[in-house]
Amino acid sequence: ASDLDTVRAFYAEVLTDPAATTADRYFELFSPDVVSIPEPPGGAGAQGMINTIAYLGQVVPDLTWSPEEIVDLGDGRFVVRSTFAGTPVGPFLGIDPATGKDFVAMSIDIVTVEDGLITMIYHLEDWTSVIAQLTAQ
Repeated sequence: ASDLDTVRAFYAEVLTDPAATTADRYFELFSPDVVSIPEPPGGAGAQGMINTIAYLGQVVPDLTWSPEEIVDLGDGRFVVRSTFAGTPVGPFLGIDPATGKDFVAMSIDIVTVEDGLITMIYHLEDWTSVIAQLTAQ
């Protein structure tokens, strides 16, 4: 698979169906030494990413993460602008209990691929907008 295919699989498979993501599939896409900045809630490194993905699959089972634009910088880095959406079914982002409302928001990532594996991700999600949508009256 090309580096672009690896990036696309991260969004189409891992982020869009986190509950079905196995550790084996994860390590087909990610380096065991992956760095995620900021550090995800599940902790550092590959295990932290796996923990975070598993959590998302449980609390937002209908999560979708759709790249709207992928820019190949030509040096193994890809800038990805995405739309993500879902309906939390449990405590999420400090909102407990779940409100039954859904959300749609944007993320921007810089994903680095080396030797066919994702080694680094800088990511920024619009969680403020998500919280506003989930708590709107």
